[in-house]
Amino acid sequence: MGQASSQAAGAEHSAAKPIGMLVAAVGVVYGDIGTSPLYTLKEVFSGAYGVPVNHDGVLGILALIFWSLIWVVSIKYMMFVLRADNQGEGGIMALTALARRAAAGHAKLRGFLVVCGLIGAALFYGDSMITPAISVLSAIEGLGLAFDGIDHWVVPLSLVVLVALFLIQRHGTARIGILFGPIMVTWFLVLGALGVYGIIQHPEVLQAMNPVWGVRFFIVHPGMGVAILGAVVLALTGAEALYADMGHFGRKPIARAWFILVLPALVLNYFGQGALLLGDPEAARNPFYLLAPSWALIPLVGLSTLATVIASQAVISGAFSLTRQAIQLGYIPRMHIQHTSSAEQGQIYIGAVNWALMVGVVLLVLGFESSGALASAYGVAVTGTMLMTSILVSAVILLLWKWPPVLVVPVLLGFVLVDGLYFAANVPKIVQGGAFPVIAGLALFVLMTTWKRGKQLLVDRIDEGGLPLPIFISSIAVQPPHRVQGTAVFLTARPDAVPHALLHNLLHNQVLHEQVVLLTVVYEDIPRVPPTRRFKVDSYGEGFFRVILHFGFTDEPDVPKALKLCHLDELDFSPMRTTYFLSRETVIASKLEGMSRWREALFAFMLQNANGNLRFFNLPLNRVIELGTQVEM
Repeated sequence: MGQASSQAAGAEHSAAKPIGMLVAAVGVVYGDIGTSPLYTLKEVFSGAYGVPVNHDGVLGILALIFWSLIWVVSIKYMMFVLRADNQGEGGIMALTALARRAAAGHAKLRGFLVVCGLIGAALFYGDSMITPAISVLSAIEGLGLAFDGIDHWVVPLSLVVLVALFLIQRHGTARIGILFGPIMVTWFLVLGALGVYGIIQHPEVLQAMNPVWGVRFFIVHPGMGVAILGAVVLALTGAEALYADMGHFGRKPIARAWFILVLPALVLNYFGQGALLLGDPEAARNPFYLLAPSWALIPLVGLSTLATVIASQAVISGAFSLTRQAIQLGYIPRMHIQHTSSAEQGQIYIGAVNWALMVGVVLLVLGFESSGALASAYGVAVTGTMLMTSILVSAVILLLWKWPPVLVVPVLLGFVLVDGLYFAANVPKIVQGGAFPVIAGLALFVLMTTWKRGKQLLVDRIDEGGLPLPIFISSIAVQPPHRVQGTAVFLTARPDAVPHALLHNLLHNQVLHEQVVLLTVVYEDIPRVPPTRRFKVDSYGEGFFRVILHFGFTDEPDVPKALKLCHLDELDFSPMRTTYFLSRETVIASKLEGMSRWREALFAFMLQNANGNLRFFNLPLNRVIELGTQVEM
């Protein structure tokens, strides 16, 4: 996530080097779901669920895992969700923008879909903390099988690996990223080879491909049937990454990698572990590592650690990409976004997100201490995001694409039902340790909705005392102030009203520039806006101009660069002739109708600590004047 080039470049490379794109997709997209065999069956047969390690129990679980991979990943994501691209971009926020456009004529439905998208995005951050913790812990735990008495070193070693991973984020991963693909291809080949090794010893395990074994498991264990889905879903963790990374590779390389390499390797490995359990039920304590010959254990631990680090890197980078999209769609306060590569647009670093994730991961490792304990918290966030994706993509298919309801509604209901069952199976985990991602997601949901609502109220409050632009220009024509050379650019959210910074500048300095530009930046519900549609300008006379810049939610909002697209003779945006005037609002909580007092206080805190327009819009430091104003909410 966020480690490859833009979709346009991806399409070009896809046509020229399909094998290279497939390898790259394996390295970036499939790290999370590819490391699930480390802990899935170990958790299922750990004893917490009471699944018997016998012939029927093993085949029943394998059937559930196999058909879950087919239904959720191969059918839902590959055949439906990956088609819901927003100009090539994927992910929960891109899908939310698409669903919002689909429900444009239905206000209540649109609001509901936006809430679903925000819930999915909030839960994704919870997943972003758990994935690195459980993956690296499960890999390092393999050392306990190779060396006696080393178990107490698992947590410290895991923390060293994880903290080092977060520390290198600010430097970018371009140099090591080129190794992700070959390492993960090797990983999946090893998974497949280990699976074949186990299946050869007990080939009867292949009977689990018959869905009857899954149905029989539910019949024989009616009380355990739904609950066990809370562990089976561990095999699906990372499925959302398939959609989130579509913008970097395109649908075809991701789908080809899944069907050619990833799916066969995962199925073979799960069935190989199942074959091992048929012959040795005691191997349930760690069937993944015990499947390997003793001589291969140490190399396998090393390869597993590399694979889990890559999986963690993909999730961290995905959190960066999701945050940038949410910022530019107006759901998260502006943060400083650092580009770690001059060639790769998707390689970004957001310090606040990085350190918050690191703190969360460290606390999870220290609090749970083992992958088995952490598995009790894993699944709530994953299944919640998957359920929200099913709801959003259903709205897009029915309202935007207008596919025949009689054909697609049964399938869409099947997606929602299965995801709902998985989510319901994970709800009990909330009281077993799974409260952490839920609380984190709930907090982020409150922050996002408070920020969005607060920004809207702030604009409304400012508009209440705003002076209409035509009236102001008419008064300027009657009583013209002194005009000075150059161009003044006033950033404003409402292009039809006079910005407070303009009024304050005129009041205190008693001058106006020769050219006055009221600049409004608009973010579209699409990833990228072409340069031909970036710029719109209207002249009001008396040297006043209204300029609207359009950006997509993955575009870099470089205002000076965008203004160079203007070729009007009346406007001169030369760096040394242009001055940018910004308004900085200070919010004061009041009894005015709007939000509750605690949310107003929260919004005021976020506004005070948000990254300003100066850095976010890449404005020149020596050409900016900032004027403050107080606003009651």
